[in-house]
Amino acid sequence: MNVQFAYLSQFQEPAGYLDFARIGPPSLAVARTVAQATESLARDPSTALTRLELQASGARAAAARLLSCAPHEVAFVSSTSHALFAAAAGLDGGVVLVPRGEFPANVYPWLRFQERGGPRPRWIDSGAITADVLREHLDDDVKALAVSAVDATTGYRAPLGALKEVLGKDRLLVVDAVQGLGAVPLEVAAADVLACGGQKWLRAGWGAALMLVRDRVADRLAPGLGGWSGVRAPFGVRHPAPPLAGAAAHTATNPDLTAVAALGAAMDLVLSAGETNIARQIARTLASLLDAARAAGAEVLVPGEPAGIARVRLPGRDPVSTHAALGAAGLTTTLRGGWIRLSPHATTPVDTADRLRAALTPRRETHT
Repeated sequence: MNVQFAYLSQFQEPAGYLDFARIGPPSLAVARTVAQATESLARDPSTALTRLELQASGARAAAARLLSCAPHEVAFVSSTSHALFAAAAGLDGGVVLVPRGEFPANVYPWLRFQERGGPRPRWIDSGAITADVLREHLDDDVKALAVSAVDATTGYRAPLGALKEVLGKDRLLVVDAVQGLGAVPLEVAAADVLACGGQKWLRAGWGAALMLVRDRVADRLAPGLGGWSGVRAPFGVRHPAPPLAGAAAHTATNPDLTAVAALGAAMDLVLSAGETNIARQIARTLASLLDAARAAGAEVLVPGEPAGIARVRLPGRDPVSTHAALGAAGLTTTLRGGWIRLSPHATTPVDTADRLRAALTPRRETHT
């Protein structure tokens, strides 16, 4: 069976769904994995647990392939925010650079821990972060940069490799990858710490997220949120017990194994189809949507190298009304800051662009 067809046939979201930056409808394989695990747990919990543990091992192997890391460098936590809080809890003092427009999930961990011994955030106000911008903000106090791989509003793709090169080996690059992983090739090897939930472009649903902690920085990241699941031989010993090696040291408790199995099924699909193939199709679809929007007279905002996200609006027209008209036409989008965000996937049908153009084109009144 053709790999691309095998991938596309796994999804059944509405044709007009253009909101993957908000939530990615899961695949049939993910839904089946969750349903089977739930039924198995109800009927035979012991056997179900054994199977889920095996699936978690497979998910870790898939994550290692996706993130170009060793299996022990990745752990499963509950959410992107959980992983970012763990990173903030693990660093001592100094400064973490944070772009002012970062998604709040990559802001609050640093705000909360600055008064608990963690690094204090210093804001970068220059918009899109580049290597040159970063270089201007570096000094001896900077310990880390926290940045989204893909901006949730603009779709700007951060140059992770160039940013890490400027930071050097003594400063950490902490990456929120939830808006990019699974949709566009990312320079994941540059990330020292990476957080990514499964609910968006990976299309795995809620409940499980990846936390990557590379060996090269493990000794600089204390297990600030590490609980009993992150220590060696937690039973029958005097506590605190020594932390586990690798990213597992930063887990507070065991993950939701059903959600981990679902995440594993989702990553398997991405790997089978190929990240590059998925990204190529997303880019083509987004380009056709933007061509349609321009044809309807819309203004378009798109970064130089879009990563599945762009924004449109109709000049002189109330964006709330425009958004409502799209919804009435069966097109699901997000309205934010006066702009309509479009975020298609590889599964978005080609004729969705025609529907978008028709919905955006002002209707001419007829007189009798």
